Amino acid sequence: MASSSWTTEDTYTFPFCHICSEKSEGNSIKDALLQLRCHFTWDLLRENLYLPDLENRILEEIEFLDTRFNVGIHNTLAYVKHLQRKNEEALKCLRNAEELIERDHTDQGEIQSLVVWGNYAWIYYHMDRLLKTKTYLYKVEASCRKFSSPSQYRVELPEIDCEEGWTLLKFGRKHYERAKICFQKALQLKPDDPLFFTGFAIAVYRLEVLPGGDPHSVSLELLRRAVTLNPEDAYIKTLLALKLQDQNKEEEGEKYIKEALRATSSQPYVFRYAAKFYRIKGSLEKTQLLLEKALQLTPLSAFLHHQMALCYRDQMRQLKRTTTQMGLHFNRMIESALFHFKKAVEYKPGFVLAYIGLANMYAETGDYINAEENFQKILHMEQLEDVRKQEIHFYYGRFQEFHRKSKSNALIHYLEGLRVKKETYVRQRLLDAVEKLTKKRLHRF
Repeated sequence: MASSSWTTEDTYTFPFCHICSEKSEGNSIKDALLQLRCHFTWDLLRENLYLPDLENRILEEIEFLDTRFNVGIHNTLAYVKHLQRKNEEALKCLRNAEELIERDHTDQGEIQSLVVWGNYAWIYYHMDRLLKTKTYLYKVEASCRKFSSPSQYRVELPEIDCEEGWTLLKFGRKHYERAKICFQKALQLKPDDPLFFTGFAIAVYRLEVLPGGDPHSVSLELLRRAVTLNPEDAYIKTLLALKLQDQNKEEEGEKYIKEALRATSSQPYVFRYAAKFYRIKGSLEKTQLLLEKALQLTPLSAFLHHQMALCYRDQMRQLKRTTTQMGLHFNRMIESALFHFKKAVEYKPGFVLAYIGLANMYAETGDYINAEENFQKILHMEQLEDVRKQEIHFYYGRFQEFHRKSKSNALIHYLEGLRVKKETYVRQRLLDAVEKLTKKRLHRF
């Protein structure tokens, strides 16, 4: 740089020019950074995303999930560390990614490194270490020339599309559609790549299982092909099993669950989705056993604690229907359900469904003070998805109607839920609740 050769006297004699030069250089660096393809330019919206929970889920994947996406997950962890202002730890994550590239990806080292270099450049920029930033920009620039990219700092490669897709999946449901597009783009150049196809199948599957998702179940055949391309991947088999169960092909689905359970890879994920399969089937004891195994491996999982709470809740309700003797066993189920709901919201404070479950459990036990307190927490949450707003008002309305015996307050919240126009399964339940409540009130007159 010209400025680095200036003497103290030069700087003193022309301070304004020196400042202008630094400012101009800073702007050009920022312009270059914005061209990079990496986590800092992928528009990873973070509304209601609890970073400690996200970091914990990433660490679980690194330890347990058997996948070729290991370099990418270290990249994502580096970005999450940066978001928590832990830049030195973020740099360490990137060094781990580099070590994996040297060990496992020597044939594609430069391609795998492009996102790593981009993240390095951004983190050093935020640490105000511009010489380091420029070092990594030069690396990217040299690769762009090598790959004959028309852009100085941006290159179009299916491997980068794939990494962007996996990252978007990790950052939540708002990004699933974009993730699907990334995998589709990657598959245009490599249509039979197992990793690309698995990502595409998972993105489509997740879009379908969202409230109000595509009812056409395109993911079934995609998941079948993903299993064919990845015959050793136990995780993808559990997703295929769940999809088959959803399509009333439970017997076929259970075959894949049993295959997955015989494998030794990705065990916490296999256990959790197998547990979900058996909970839907109604085999609650088997569900509980699988969840306990998963929690032994990943005890900080909000998802698992929520599933365990639902299991105890369902057992409690089942017992309630079959006997009038509510003894010690029944009380233990209530305590266990409450314990796991509390753990779920502790590890993931924005977990709306877990708060609803916790509030409903308190209501069922007659503890209306704690029920009200938990409902109020979620009623005052901001930036919620439409379906979550509907769920909150539906369940709070039911609490008012059946526990507080306040039909007027119930109606207020049912109608408030209906003000959210999105067509979801909850909206129909809100309409039914309003219709029943209105008929009851008319009947009184």
